[in-house]
Amino acid sequence: MHWPDLSGRLEDGGHVLPVRVYYEDTDFTGIVYHGAYVRFFERARSDFLRLIGIHHKALADGRYGAQLAFAVRGMTIDFQKPARIDDTLEIHTSLSEYRGARIKLDQLAYRGEELLVSAAVTVAVITSEGRPTRLPVSLSEKLAAHAPSDFSVE
Repeated sequence: MHWPDLSGRLEDGGHVLPVRVYYEDTDFTGIVYHGAYVRFFERARSDFLRLIGIHHKALADGRYGAQLAFAVRGMTIDFQKPARIDDTLEIHTSLSEYRGARIKLDQLAYRGEELLVSAAVTVAVITSEGRPTRLPVSLSEKLAAHAPSDFSVE
């Protein structure tokens, strides 16, 4: 069965993924546990890439030459306000830079218009042996086609 909205949606300048907060995402107070945001952001990054035509399975299967994967190299998170059980959030993902083996993304978690959490994420393209490698040209072109209009590759 095909669910066209399961992976969120592409918008000008990035991707938006709706997320509902479940009991499993919260601590004993009913507030979202800080580690849950890492999962929300991971899902949003994966779905952003999927919607622009970059599939993790294709990377792992070697369809772009070598067997490749994405690995989070760094993440800076700023927790501004808490989310609570049953909240509906939107995770916004946008490119901030990509070159060589590195992709940098900005991710924001909103409840309505209210910004709750922001993250700056650096992802490395790695081989199956764990070594950084340049992003294949065809994948770089897919990223470029979905970058914001004021975006420039460094």
